Amino acid sequence: MVDLFENMDRFIDKKLSIIQLAQYYAYFIPDILKLISPIGMLLASLFTVSRFVNYSELTAMKSAGISIYRYLLPILLFGSIITGFAIYFNGWVVPKANQQKYNFERTILGRNLISDVTQNIYIQDKVNRVIIINYYNKTEQSCGNTLIQIFNSDTLQKVVKRLDIANMKWNSGKKDWKVENGFIRSFAYPDKESLNVVKDIDLGDIAGFEKINLEPEQIEKKRLKPEELELTEFKVFIDNLEANGQDAAKEKVDYYSIISFPFASIITIIFGVSISSNNRKAGAALHFGISLIVSFIYLGFVKISQVFGYNGDVNPILTAWSANIMFLAVSLFNFYRLNRN
Repeated sequence: MVDLFENMDRFIDKKLSIIQLAQYYAYFIPDILKLISPIGMLLASLFTVSRFVNYSELTAMKSAGISIYRYLLPILLFGSIITGFAIYFNGWVVPKANQQKYNFERTILGRNLISDVTQNIYIQDKVNRVIIINYYNKTEQSCGNTLIQIFNSDTLQKVVKRLDIANMKWNSGKKDWKVENGFIRSFAYPDKESLNVVKDIDLGDIAGFEKINLEPEQIEKKRLKPEELELTEFKVFIDNLEANGQDAAKEKVDYYSIISFPFASIITIIFGVSISSNNRKAGAALHFGISLIVSFIYLGFVKISQVFGYNGDVNPILTAWSANIMFLAVSLFNFYRLNRN
């Protein structure tokens, strides 16, 4: 609703139909489900256990010698199943929905546009091979002013071969780049150098070179937002950033957060059981209020900790898991105190 009112003027200007609006906001649903799944598990555990308390079933179980750990077990088992599904859902389903959402914005709303030309692409294809592409044209699937440098394999400090390509196009049949015009420089230190011109030849057929591990699809994915990348693609994206010498602290925090966030469901279950077991005859309004307060504190702590991770002040893995660690410690302490009583 907030997003709808913020963008209402844009929707009216673009003359979107009700069907288009429904389609656009349908793409939001997976991202919202990802966000509220821990809150849903907290509410579920609070309401479930509170029913035990209200009907004195918890008292009966304790009188029969059933420990608090035993009746927590099936709830935790269900939470573990939800967590496993959430990792897959957040890592693969949500990015696909985000892709559809951003495509809708780019094609219909004119937002988050991506140019057909990508400039300044740096790739370390192998340990001793670096590729620099001045610009890539998506429409023609061609690269202009490309430089491929091969370093000596022992020290990686000297360039032994260099291929300068004025223009090369993707050959979809051979899955290789066709060099239309370029020249090769070979260096034999200390003072020897040879020059050879190459024209209309596939890169893999050039003596001393081989196919580069780069396809148009990979270049185009580099222009996508991280939210549009599946978990495995996101990891490759981070590896490429680091290989190119770029800072990937923010991307690492986001990557590890995708994995850590689903585990909040298990933590909220422990917290919810400990709270609801200790509140006799508590009403639904109280449990709902507790859920809102805990959720806001948790999400607020996640956002605050992410700032330190984005700046590189805190390890990305620790940043992603810090909220879970803190709330797990509080939940276990509260659970221990309840069991002791």
